[in-house]
Amino acid sequence: MVCANTDTAREQDNEIAANEQRTAYNLRTIMVIAWFSCGATSAVACKIALTMYSDVRIVYIETHSGHPDNERFIQDCERWYGQPIERISSTKYRDVDDVLIRKTYINGPHGAACTSLLKKEVRYKFEDEVKEWDGQVWGFDYCTREVNRAIRFRQQNPRTKPLFPLIERMITKQDALGMLLKAGIELPAMYRLGYNNNNCIGCVKGGIGYWNKIRRDFPDRFRRMAEIERQVGATCLKDDHGRIWLDELDPDRGDPVTAIAPDCSLFCAIEFENIKDRQTDAVMQGKISINETK
Repeated sequence: MVCANTDTAREQDNEIAANEQRTAYNLRTIMVIAWFSCGATSAVACKIALTMYSDVRIVYIETHSGHPDNERFIQDCERWYGQPIERISSTKYRDVDDVLIRKTYINGPHGAACTSLLKKEVRYKFEDEVKEWDGQVWGFDYCTREVNRAIRFRQQNPRTKPLFPLIERMITKQDALGMLLKAGIELPAMYRLGYNNNNCIGCVKGGIGYWNKIRRDFPDRFRRMAEIERQVGATCLKDDHGRIWLDELDPDRGDPVTAIAPDCSLFCAIEFENIKDRQTDAVMQGKISINETK
């Protein structure tokens, strides 16, 4: 009889524990990290994340090398979000110039030194400190090139548990720009000046046309980068004949229509990003979800 009572009590305890575990699981707060880059698509992706998840940490990696107007844009977005944007930055390097001078390296096949040291390393450190998350929101937008990059990023960074709300909702970059304007948020200054991305001023990955536009829009920044090139013995630009030093660059070279630097973000230098994955067209055609790619 005592054994029977003991068994019954044990079963009840087990059932209570199971119920508590199920309740805890159902009530568990889903925490996602949403990466804000001061660009239009990341800003909208963060806003969407807030409507989808109960606990969203919006995080911005400050490089101290962007346009001063970025501060205004951050504050506008914070009001739109109804919560602050967390800011993190490198504790080793002050800004882009500091990286280039100390590393005596500018750009190469594996990406830009400034992206690795001012953004990626800072993100990795943050992830190590946070330890656990249910997903990370990224601002890849809906177009063939970005869907392909998102697939490659997902393949190469599974630990991030990446989420792509813009692609899921077929939101293009132009859509994102329009959503910001509709929300009453003035676009970042770099967009208004005709740049396609809100990168650091004088992105080392920019082409000839881009750097001649920087020469016109930000002459002091152009001169400073030309000085850094000579100091470190490396250049931002190259062509079939070799290096192109900024202080020797023909002001008339380059197409102003293509004076756009590639997006310089936390997912800079994704491997094979220019080789279309076999799943890209399927996502664009709606045959599979971006979350079903492997």
